[in-house]
Amino acid sequence: MKKTILAAMLSGICSYAFAQPTTHFEIVAEQPLQVMEHFSASDAWSMHIIGKWPQEKQNQVADWLFSTENDANGKPKGIGLSLWRFNVGAGSTEQGKASQIGSPWMRTECFLQPDGNYDWNKQQGQRNFLRLAKERGVNKFLAFLNSPPVYYTQNGLATNTGRDGTLNLKEEHYEDFARFLANMIKGVEKKDGIKFDYLSPFNEPDGHWNWIGPKQEGTPATKKEIARAVRLISKEFVKEGIDTKIAICEASDYRCMFATHMTDHERGYEIQSYFSPDSVDTYLGNTPKVLRLISGHSYWTTTPLNMLRDYRRQLRDTLDKYKVDFWQTETCIMGNDEEIGGGHGFDCTMKTALYVARIIHHDIVYAGARSWQWWRAIGGDYKDGLIREYTDPDLRNGRVEDSKLMWILGNYSRFIRPGAVRMSIRTTDRKGQVIPEGDTDQKGLMCSAYRNINGQWVMVVINYADKEQNFTFHVNDSKVKSWQGYRTSDKVGEDLLPIDKLKKKQLAVIPARSVITFVSVVND
Repeated sequence: MKKTILAAMLSGICSYAFAQPTTHFEIVAEQPLQVMEHFSASDAWSMHIIGKWPQEKQNQVADWLFSTENDANGKPKGIGLSLWRFNVGAGSTEQGKASQIGSPWMRTECFLQPDGNYDWNKQQGQRNFLRLAKERGVNKFLAFLNSPPVYYTQNGLATNTGRDGTLNLKEEHYEDFARFLANMIKGVEKKDGIKFDYLSPFNEPDGHWNWIGPKQEGTPATKKEIARAVRLISKEFVKEGIDTKIAICEASDYRCMFATHMTDHERGYEIQSYFSPDSVDTYLGNTPKVLRLISGHSYWTTTPLNMLRDYRRQLRDTLDKYKVDFWQTETCIMGNDEEIGGGHGFDCTMKTALYVARIIHHDIVYAGARSWQWWRAIGGDYKDGLIREYTDPDLRNGRVEDSKLMWILGNYSRFIRPGAVRMSIRTTDRKGQVIPEGDTDQKGLMCSAYRNINGQWVMVVINYADKEQNFTFHVNDSKVKSWQGYRTSDKVGEDLLPIDKLKKKQLAVIPARSVITFVSVVND
């Protein structure tokens, strides 16, 4: 009798679970969207030190960041970044305390020497990670600068201390700056066999704070100054037969890209200024080697939630009008990200990871980002690193700690490979009603779908809610037999953890505050 009652109770529970309102996601194969190019992070302010640690420590970091291999249980060893950002130094390290940059972490060496010669043994730790990335399959590299070499700057420093909002580059050194960049690209390739596919010569030149502080390398610049320098760099690349592509302009805020934000007209409306032929002084759309895309940073546009979506819609509208592509090339957690307590204090939990996953989703889905790049691969006690470093006082050794943030990025980077096409999603409720923009419930389910160049389907599902969610999904592809899921959650060991395969049209359950990437399987 007791067994009969228990069976009836269990049957009722199961029926109730399956009777709950269920969202259905349909991947619309006939509606391709943007091509995804790469996911990335940078070596800034850490790899020049970590890259000189004992080799086994370097290897662990490199495996986490770059590996696309699985262990014996099918669990990914790393997040498979497909592009690596190299910070080209300006020479503040050689200046020491005279650089006015207090932390040795934030200073960088420069290949160019005071006598005009080059030392290709400089930036050794960073160059070691170029090699480690290449060994693990990374074949795209981007070089970016925060400042011209100190020998060319107006104040003799790599930071903008005591200056106005113009480019910290002497008038007579514009062409020298272009030659330096050409020589740097050729020199690193000759020394290390690393070819830089992209060059980003300016970083946040539109920052309304204009880099007035001595904390780090950096310089403001007006649009006219950027256009002048980029044209000279282009000319030098053509002359030297360098096929590295130039990307502009790493905007500090999306609002600077389609309007003005806390600055003047010399720094705003960047999409229109660089890619509309009517902007004669600043037009770069027909400049050789310059990509028809603009790069920008997600900072300061992540809250409140309506703005997280609306700013990106405004950006996409302007990009479409001028037929310009977009890369999101830098972000981390800042003071305005109050939902997770701001930037201070490294967080290895899902609290920060989910918040960032929501940003990734919005940048890809609403801004149409073709590339998504995090700021620092390794950081300290701040929410700016995928990995936390604990360094010995002499900086020669230490230990590292991974984070759910790193693995959450892996839910995208490990499975959405270069050349994948994002696909539209049609969402319906249990009654068959289409849910407008149903791929995004900012406090619940958010999903996006992709098809890799090998035909493999990928779907990333975020559950921001505090309770588990049920849903079904489908793609009209007869070759797909099942879906392999990889889950990241706050549970120990659930870092891209392979879970039971899901049969076609089978109900999927995603636990509270977790992310699952589903990858199509054609042979069970």
